[in-house]
Amino acid sequence: MRTSRPFAPSALALRGHAEALLMVAASTVVGLLIAARLGDGAVVLLYLPAVLGAAVACGRWPALVAALCSALAYNYWFIAPYRTLLIHSPADVVTVAVLFLVALVTSQLAGSMREKALLADAHARRNATIAGLARRLLSCADEAGIARVAAGELAGLLGCNVVVVSGREEPAVLASWPEGMALSPGDRAAAALTLESGDPAGRGLRCLTLADWQFHAIAVNGAVVAAIGLARDDGRPPVGEDQLPLLGNLLDQVALALERARLEEEARDFAATRQRDVIRAALLTSIGRDIRPRLDAILAAAGALRRSNTADRPLAATVAAQAARLDRYIANLLDLGPLSDEPPIALGSVVIDLFHRGVTRDGVPVHLTPKEFALLAELAKHAGRVLSHAQLLRSVWGPAQEDHVDYLRVAIRALRQKLEENPARPRLIVNEPAVGYRLVLPG
Repeated sequence: MRTSRPFAPSALALRGHAEALLMVAASTVVGLLIAARLGDGAVVLLYLPAVLGAAVACGRWPALVAALCSALAYNYWFIAPYRTLLIHSPADVVTVAVLFLVALVTSQLAGSMREKALLADAHARRNATIAGLARRLLSCADEAGIARVAAGELAGLLGCNVVVVSGREEPAVLASWPEGMALSPGDRAAAALTLESGDPAGRGLRCLTLADWQFHAIAVNGAVVAAIGLARDDGRPPVGEDQLPLLGNLLDQVALALERARLEEEARDFAATRQRDVIRAALLTSIGRDIRPRLDAILAAAGALRRSNTADRPLAATVAAQAARLDRYIANLLDLGPLSDEPPIALGSVVIDLFHRGVTRDGVPVHLTPKEFALLAELAKHAGRVLSHAQLLRSVWGPAQEDHVDYLRVAIRALRQKLEENPARPRLIVNEPAVGYRLVLPG
């Protein structure tokens, strides 16, 4: 809803003085009617309500005029000689002087109270306007929505056309009210100047006065994020000096909304990126912990086939070469992931680094065969849990070897010899009779 343009200050002042004079005239008429019965002395009190009314309704200066006119009217109509401004009696001089002083003090007090009330009302209306805009901006989730709401609200509050622009090098219109407003090259130059410097520019200002629009910066922490353009159809300046504080507060609310939208978008992007990283990390972890041990088993099996006399050696060599190439690909892939930051598993004096495929005991590297490391890695991934014989054989040697428990026992015995302080009484890799093996966590 557009607001009507208020009266000019000179018209309001003339109207207030006229109303003050009418109140004094009304008091004089009432005084003339009652003077015959109550005497001239009682009439003096009739002028105080006129002064109070002028101060409350019209302000301080009309009240001062009412105080002066009250003293003159009382002297002219009710003090001898009548219908003149002469005073013969000293008592009458005192009466007129007291009337003027009382009226003067009363007008000052009432005028001051009126000004404070008007100021408080103006602050209340301004705060309500700011709160209303902030409440509407809260419903917007992106920059375009905020620009549309800001353009519509400012157009209704200021009674002018509004555009919201952004982009320093080439200002672009984000929203306008009415919709479809376009900027001329001069207007774009004024908008670019405001976006670059943060200073107002355009019609009615010192910079680029030939532009049709007047632009004001929307800044957050000193950084200009957008600009608001204001214009009237009749070419007059869109905002007056008295409206600039309100406009500044409204633009602060728009700036806060734009900053909130930016932070929310960054938070959404961060959450999406984090979710992608979590999925990527899970996939790379699965590759490093689940696929690579099986690839090591394939390499070991291919090597065994090449050393045997019963297998097709060229075929075994091809399998070994392709498996080695695949192992390099996986190693390069894991170098891109977060697994390199995963801390090694410390089990007392034994430290297992699954990513770098290294094991140390008391700080000294321990050499393990591919099968031994694959078996230890499987136990380390499920440290503290009992893994069955079949599960360990299937993970390390493959599904075809699930019944060869002797393979598992030989590898466990070799690990104990290399890692345990007393292999006869193992404390790191313990046997669960008729079930499987468990890697014991410290503490």
